[in-house]
Amino acid sequence: MIWMLPLTVCVFLIIRKLAFKIKTPLFNPLVISVMVLVPIMIMSQTSYSEYVNNVDIINKLLPYSVVALAFPLYELIPQIKARWKSIIIITFSASIASMITGVSIVFWLGGNTEIAASVLPKSVTTAIAVTIANNEGGVPSIAALCVILVGTLGGIFGHQILNIAKIKSASARGLSIGAVSHAVGTARCIEVDYNEGAYSSLSLVLCGIMTSLTAPFIFPIMVLIFDWL
Repeated sequence: MIWMLPLTVCVFLIIRKLAFKIKTPLFNPLVISVMVLVPIMIMSQTSYSEYVNNVDIINKLLPYSVVALAFPLYELIPQIKARWKSIIIITFSASIASMITGVSIVFWLGGNTEIAASVLPKSVTTAIAVTIANNEGGVPSIAALCVILVGTLGGIFGHQILNIAKIKSASARGLSIGAVSHAVGTARCIEVDYNEGAYSSLSLVLCGIMTSLTAPFIFPIMVLIFDWL
């Protein structure tokens, strides 16, 4: 099954090139690549475990790609230093709001504590989300799925929502998308505007740290509140 890796890379590169020409957020390279690859895997009777094992090098490169997102951030250090107080307040508020809204929706829809703990870290990167969910009694696989869904939806619709709201500031757009759509949203920001990408990278990192620090305190409080209600 050595063909799986080159096939995956070729499919993504071709779709990404098409996305630049089509220029619509609905034609997301990540989503479309999955839609193309899944039927191929089914027709070739390739199991998910076989596929993952053969493209494992891509997963191993993920941490390095996330680190690479820090480069545009480095170039905006003077601006960030001048606004660091507002940036901290914004990302902290976004982190808390993301956890509260996710857990509230789960409980209002009749979900249990395990599902709520899995949804809790939905807006941070997968590695952090899985760890938080596991520590709070959630299901890591569900947490990872939530992260993928949130990131994909943010990458597709994030800019459309901001355009409707007539938010034009690159810093505001980047911070907001990075706070809720992590690396996928950040990658989209970099494609749209370099400064947006830098602020989105910053938001991604800060929200990940803040969510990790506050989740052990926020989640038990919310569980108590909804048990009381």
